[in-house]
Amino acid sequence: MSGFLSFIAEKNDIVNSFVWGFFGIILLIGTGVLMTAVTKCFQVTHIAHWWKKTIGSLFDKKVISHTGEKASISQFQALCTALAATVGVGNIAGVSAAIVTGGPGAVFWMWLAAFFGMMTNYSENILGIYFRRKNPQGEWSGGAMYYLQDGLGGYKGMKHVGKVLAVLFAVFAVLASFGIGNMGQVNKIVTSVTGAFKIDYLQNKVLYTSDGTDVTMYMLVVGIALVILVGVVVIGGLQRIALVAEKIVPFMVVLYVIGSLVIIGVNFRGIGDAFAAIISMAFTKQAAWGGAGGIAVSQIIKKGCQRGVFSNEAGLGSSVMVHSNSNVREPVKQGLWGIFEVFADTIIVCSMTALVILTSGVIDLKTGAHDAVSDSTLVGEAFSTVFKFGNVDVGQMFIAVAVLIFAFTTILGWSHYGTKAVEYLAGSKSDIVTKIYRAVFVLMILSGALMTSSLAWDISDTFNGLMMIPNLIGVIVLSPLVMKLTSNYVARRIKGQKIEPLLSYDPDIQAENERVIEETGEE
Repeated sequence: MSGFLSFIAEKNDIVNSFVWGFFGIILLIGTGVLMTAVTKCFQVTHIAHWWKKTIGSLFDKKVISHTGEKASISQFQALCTALAATVGVGNIAGVSAAIVTGGPGAVFWMWLAAFFGMMTNYSENILGIYFRRKNPQGEWSGGAMYYLQDGLGGYKGMKHVGKVLAVLFAVFAVLASFGIGNMGQVNKIVTSVTGAFKIDYLQNKVLYTSDGTDVTMYMLVVGIALVILVGVVVIGGLQRIALVAEKIVPFMVVLYVIGSLVIIGVNFRGIGDAFAAIISMAFTKQAAWGGAGGIAVSQIIKKGCQRGVFSNEAGLGSSVMVHSNSNVREPVKQGLWGIFEVFADTIIVCSMTALVILTSGVIDLKTGAHDAVSDSTLVGEAFSTVFKFGNVDVGQMFIAVAVLIFAFTTILGWSHYGTKAVEYLAGSKSDIVTKIYRAVFVLMILSGALMTSSLAWDISDTFNGLMMIPNLIGVIVLSPLVMKLTSNYVARRIKGQKIEPLLSYDPDIQAENERVIEETGEE
């Protein structure tokens, strides 16, 4: 077993060094900069509008009410399901991993990637709605594979290129669903739960040792429990996943932010030093943090961008597959939720984690020294500086439960992403093949439970990068269309001009959407 895992790790490192090298980072940040430019910095110039249409509309029944249709879910359910997949261990363990390996400066690059990533995610979502269609089961199907096939492939001489990129994206999405959406999440659940809630009998039962790490009966038991819990939800399809997500996601995000604010409030004197470390170490080599040679600026940027993408997924084209199931008719309206999704995930939740770590004293801002066993336990130690009563380590328990809930919902969201990718690849036989995929996806949870932490994360990073490349190529090529759709929306919805709406690439869907908007007065 250990020999096989070593072989996988070796091959993974080769691919990872390419997709997350200079090319991948430039492609990721460059796309965000381009989409920010073509939309005239929409995330800033129209901040009041997208804020009002997202978080400000949560009391609007049209936004939060269930549709009662198999074909779609509400805008709020789409957001919660997307956040369920994005707000995961990347917000806790991912941020601490970025700080430990890239220094506090990595947080700056997470913020920068998120700022531009807002418009990447926005662009992905409006393209997803614009190019979506109904599958044989009557559900909406959308995603990068469709705007690569029909959008990029619609240009003269690009039909085959678009199809090839669409297939590659779908294949990588399926692989990523087992990495970022399954093994990486499960691994952190197991590490956190077994570390915070000690059961000596199960922990002392060693099944085998891999890379110096004991794989215990406790890990197997937690893995089996997750297989059962995930299986019960996933078998119910998107409607059940969305129902669970809209109940859990708001609660878990609010609870985590409140807990983080308490820690930051208690350690408020360290806020200035934390921000100073983030800014000063974003552009300079810190010898104390990287041993004799220091941490190269390129490494700081790489870790910040990697963990930023692992957290908010902007650029992967993943959340498009659930946003496309929304009952919204206007592509740009769902794009606004894409902006808020990245904002909530990285600017709010990830920043909370970073400040908790950097203000609590669990890591030395000058040397990077810490006593944590793992990334998630580092955050737990930070919480324990306040939430610890006698021998009861409430902080570690709180983080273990947070990781469990965050990661559990991420697994649910990614099961849907993988299902949609498989549906595209399978074509007419999608109904049978997607059922097989769901079964395999659930069973793969055991692999994540029994895999070493570093390998699970490394594989996740690689699959993220592979999925990102064809998606961003499609977004870049279709940037003129994004600009056209945005200008059309701004002219109609913000400036009040009477012009023809742009709602779908398909004339029939365009006509149907226009009819519904006219009858319902949808804004």
